[in-house]
Amino acid sequence: MGELTKLPNIAAKLEAQLADVGITTEEELRNIGSREAWLRILARDPSACIMRLSALEGAIQGVRWHYLDDETKKSLKAFYHMHKGK
Repeated sequence: MGELTKLPNIAAKLEAQLADVGITTEEELRNIGSREAWLRILARDPSACIMRLSALEGAIQGVRWHYLDDETKKSLKAFYHMHKGK
């Protein structure tokens, strides 16, 4: 396991997906942001869900995704639906 699994919400599978899209450090994830990271994963894995997007944002904020504030959750949900077409 690498550096990213030290962050909340990032297990080995998500870390591997991030590596596959060129994100291997916490700094890279923070600079790219959860939305762009998720879009890169989505391009390779159409099953990428809102939970994965939330997990990425939580990792950046340093919290479990469950504890993201309501405004952030609402914004992520709108972004997700815009890109998943639902």
